[in-house]
Amino acid sequence: MRRVSAQQPDEPEPSRRDLDLERYEVTSDRVLTIPNILSFGRLALVPVFLWLLLVPRETWSDLLALFILGLSAFTDWLDGYLARRWNQITRVGQLLDPVADRLYIVATVVAFVLRDIIPLWFALLIVARDVVLALVIPVLRHYGLGPLPVHFLGKAATFNLLYALPLLLLGEFDGVFGTVALVFGWAFALWGAGLYWAAAALYIEEARRQIRAQRARAAQGDEP
Repeated sequence: MRRVSAQQPDEPEPSRRDLDLERYEVTSDRVLTIPNILSFGRLALVPVFLWLLLVPRETWSDLLALFILGLSAFTDWLDGYLARRWNQITRVGQLLDPVADRLYIVATVVAFVLRDIIPLWFALLIVARDVVLALVIPVLRHYGLGPLPVHFLGKAATFNLLYALPLLLLGEFDGVFGTVALVFGWAFALWGAGLYWAAAALYIEEARRQIRAQRARAAQGDEP
């Protein structure tokens, strides 16, 4: 007699957001991991980068600042890769990595405005997005929620901006190389700014969804 297997109902496929949450789920409670040390190093180089860009204003200092900026972009990718590869995704790293990214981006755009490398409106466009997201954090904490994991679109925006900024600095140099770097730099910058705000919209929507779920759980707990 042939056995007939009961059909299992199709399970809904996980959303891209659910996959992101699973991908960046905390796997270690350590603090001194290689990825975290790379993030700490990026943070420590921020004041050095600003000094090189704003004080000497010489070719050697611009080249060294360019090297630090490029190193920051590379280690931003490397620390995330190593954390996932070595199962060293930590809560400290989840907080530290975006802080280091935002500090570099904000510090760089402010310095570039002072050096007349980028217009003021572009700097305000970037900084305003971070201000908007900073206002969301206390609202999340009010409902007992922590900062949300970085969306893949936010990482893409950060990569675009971190690649755009060295190219814009290279665009200050004379010659064909500087001209080409300037064109590609602005292409990355505009794409990065657009993705930056798109990621902010997704972050706010996810925060709204989490707050609504938290309020629903609280309401169920209050029922007799």
